[in-house]
Amino acid sequence: MKALLALILGALCNVAMAADVEQQVEQAPVEQYSYSQHLDIARVISMSEVPDVCQVVPARMTYEDSQGNKHVLEYRVMGNGCSNN
Repeated sequence: MKALLALILGALCNVAMAADVEQQVEQAPVEQYSYSQHLDIARVISMSEVPDVCQVVPARMTYEDSQGNKHVLEYRVMGNGCSNN
């Protein structure tokens, strides 16, 4: 019974910690990328999906720098909808 209680409490703690990380990322201001910018990317947390369109679209990357700070970077990419037929 104690083991079951410990397992449940451990699972609840993991869920709470994951929600806290998501909230910190959501609160991070969105930075606009420029080619002259030097980035300190230690770990990529997530990247947005690139849509299937044939035009330049905004994309976002959430990352952690070498000091452990979270950043959200917005940049422009070519969509995946172009083909060379």
